[in-house]
Amino acid sequence: MATPTSPAALTPAEILDLLLAGNRRFVDGIPDHPNQDATRRAHLTPGQTPYAVLLGCSDSRLAAEIIFDRGLGDLFVVRTAGHVLGPEVLGSIEYGTDILGCRLVVVLGHDSCGAVAAARLAVNEGLPTTGYVRDVVERVTPSVLAARAAGLERDGDIIDEHVRHTVDVLLDRSRLLADLVASGHSAVVGLSYQLAEGTARIVTTRGVPSPA
Repeated sequence: MATPTSPAALTPAEILDLLLAGNRRFVDGIPDHPNQDATRRAHLTPGQTPYAVLLGCSDSRLAAEIIFDRGLGDLFVVRTAGHVLGPEVLGSIEYGTDILGCRLVVVLGHDSCGAVAAARLAVNEGLPTTGYVRDVVERVTPSVLAARAAGLERDGDIIDEHVRHTVDVLLDRSRLLADLVASGHSAVVGLSYQLAEGTARIVTTRGVPSPA
């Protein structure tokens, strides 16, 4: 079943509802697999109008279009280990919002994240990392330190803290996105995905009300 309306006609809250409804279908094992046929492919040839920008972890178990039961042209996906932010990532997110017109940005974390685990080991045991993996670990470390300062030890709590930290950094570093959120045009939501259950739950929202 294709989405019945265009992205421009939906509010950020409605787009979030659309994604969470798709996630529920995925969890229940009854996905629609929308927008995944030859007709959709041909329709998108002239250009794209995705519903949301999704910044997620590169983990192979975190395929956004599957998790949220979406298809071609629905999501503008940016993925890095530990959903860490760098200039290229920020530029990609701004492209999705400012140029493509996406009104919702999703930061998607997950349990058992290798980048977060590496940062915890580096903080707690001083275990070193090499190459550019060190850069990833350094970008996750502030989240681990903040969680520790707050007395949070469970994996899920640390992941939530990292999702919140990523949302904060994103809005702090991207003035363009912050202005879009402040004006009510766009919104940012942080979600945490559970690998075993397949569920995505809301951790934090900026500029969009939590669905009932």
